[in-house]
Amino acid sequence: MGAVRFGVDDLANVRFAVSPLWETVAGLRAVADPGRHALHLPWIKSALGAPGGPPPAPGFGIGLDLDAVPPPRCPLAGIEEELAAVGPGAGAAVLPWWRTAVRPHWPRVRALLEADIAYRTRQLAEDGIGEVLAGLHRTLAWTGNRLVSAGLPPGELDLRGGGVTLVPSAFTGRCRLVAGRGPVPPCVIYPARAVGTLWECAGGPGDGLARLLGRSRAGLLAAVTAPATTTQLAARTGLSAAAVSQHLAVLRDAGLVTGHRYGREVHYVAVDLGRALLGDTSP
Repeated sequence: MGAVRFGVDDLANVRFAVSPLWETVAGLRAVADPGRHALHLPWIKSALGAPGGPPPAPGFGIGLDLDAVPPPRCPLAGIEEELAAVGPGAGAAVLPWWRTAVRPHWPRVRALLEADIAYRTRQLAEDGIGEVLAGLHRTLAWTGNRLVSAGLPPGELDLRGGGVTLVPSAFTGRCRLVAGRGPVPPCVIYPARAVGTLWECAGGPGDGLARLLGRSRAGLLAAVTAPATTTQLAARTGLSAAAVSQHLAVLRDAGLVTGHRYGREVHYVAVDLGRALLGDTSP
């Protein structure tokens, strides 16, 4: 049984982040053992057939396995920035694998992870940090000032005021605790919500909704059931960034979508009314 002890300062320093490096290395593990990652079979088949030959062996021959992936330094770090924290030469085989197998699908994966973070932050506002921490995985429990689980390393980790980073992952089925490095606090990797929907082929909006809103706006509304930026939406829909911005402004004024700023990016997501128009009644 392992535990993470939280002080008052630690609770004030809980943050979320997305790690493209973790997803890249964990995705390789899924390719190496597809029987344990059946949900990702559509992507695995695509990855194995990607240009550039077969994927590298797990660990890439340079010792970069899941235990060697450092905790993310900031919420929106790029993979090159994360590799720099690993050390010289770490990108020798990682970057080609990222570019051929992961990056083409990264907008979809990142949207899933950001949707999970949006859900957790809403839960934080409604239920408090204890419910957020306990809800990361069925094996976790919040007891007093400790997060405990049989899946965490034995012993007790005292965060000592530095807090912890919560990192959703599409390619893990359990929680992992990654030790901090210097000023970078430790992180808890946990399974993201709704991974089973990640590789589904989304159907287009119904003809009735398309006639009501126009096909472009109806398509954009369907595309923001998970948070997405203007640039991401332009790439998915084939519309220009300017056209996407204009349509989003109309949808926002109609109360169907909302925008939230993360750093220098604005992420748009459908609100309850917009999701209801799409026939989505999930919480």
